[in-house]
Amino acid sequence: MFNYNKSIKTALMSLTAAVAVIPMLSMAQPDMEPTNSLPNPYQTIEGWAKMPAGRAWGSTSAVDVDIDGTSIWVGERCGGNVGPCATTNLDSIFKFDANGNMVTSFGAGLVMWPHGIHVDFEGNVWVTDGRDNRAQDGSVSGELKGHQVLKFSPEGELLMRIGEPGGAREPGYLFQPNDVYVAPNGDIFIGEGHSNAAGSTARVLKFNSQGQFIKSWGSLGTGPDQFQQPHSLAMDSQGRLFVADRGNNRVVIFDQEGNRLDTWYQFSRNSGLYIDKNDILYAADSESGSVNPEHVAWLRGIRIGSAITGELTAFIPDPNPDCTGTCTAEGVVADRNGVIYGAEVGPVGGIKRYVRQ
Repeated sequence: MFNYNKSIKTALMSLTAAVAVIPMLSMAQPDMEPTNSLPNPYQTIEGWAKMPAGRAWGSTSAVDVDIDGTSIWVGERCGGNVGPCATTNLDSIFKFDANGNMVTSFGAGLVMWPHGIHVDFEGNVWVTDGRDNRAQDGSVSGELKGHQVLKFSPEGELLMRIGEPGGAREPGYLFQPNDVYVAPNGDIFIGEGHSNAAGSTARVLKFNSQGQFIKSWGSLGTGPDQFQQPHSLAMDSQGRLFVADRGNNRVVIFDQEGNRLDTWYQFSRNSGLYIDKNDILYAADSESGSVNPEHVAWLRGIRIGSAITGELTAFIPDPNPDCTGTCTAEGVVADRNGVIYGAEVGPVGGIKRYVRQ
């Protein structure tokens, strides 16, 4: 005979056991102790990627891996940080093979300030252009550009634009887009708002595969459903959307309808996020201490852990701990072999490679 009470008891025991294996880190709070004491099994390699003759590395926060699993796409700001791409006719989007040799480049005259980059499941390259080509006096020479998300083919053909040229404030879009992520069903998510000044935009927007607006959520602030610089996006195997809420020193996890599922603080003040096919989460902190003195107890670097449980397993500290500015990796990605690439704004700039020893 079926024993209802015994079945309920067994189910509750199974649930308790399942919850018990979830690390307490997933219940992290804003005032938790810094997670600095983790092993670093990686060797830092500089000078890996080779720019074209006559080009020196400028700032870059945009990096992603190609669908081949080993080639790396980078958005580079034309030898500087703010301005050069708007005043020169230089390519800003580069693809490098696993040996650091440049395979292709494009973007001249199209991308004013590459900030985020994402390679979708078809190999298309999406770029967030976070500034416009207005001069300091507000004048524009030629066509107004910037503050858009651009979709390119792997060969550099422009396939789609999202947002008004030169930007549009809420309820329009976009203004200072940070990052873009394309879900497996083709829906497009964009993190918008790079300033914490009063009145700034801070939200996530969702579009369908044709670039038609569906919805948005979030506003500027420190509340549980607000953002201060939603700086990077990633998605795990369950389809949960991870947002690097940089100004609030946390990672916020949503379903694809914008419902908040969890908030994590153990990965520190994140500028960049990447989740690989094994649900390993790579989180880049480029600002603790140097840009944000209030977060001085947290060391800059790349924290690595589980996107499912939140458990941390490794930490790559900033190779230049005395650096002042936006130091070490701001953007981060890992290839299919677990090799990590960090994109740096500066003062160093360029790309570092991190390989397991």
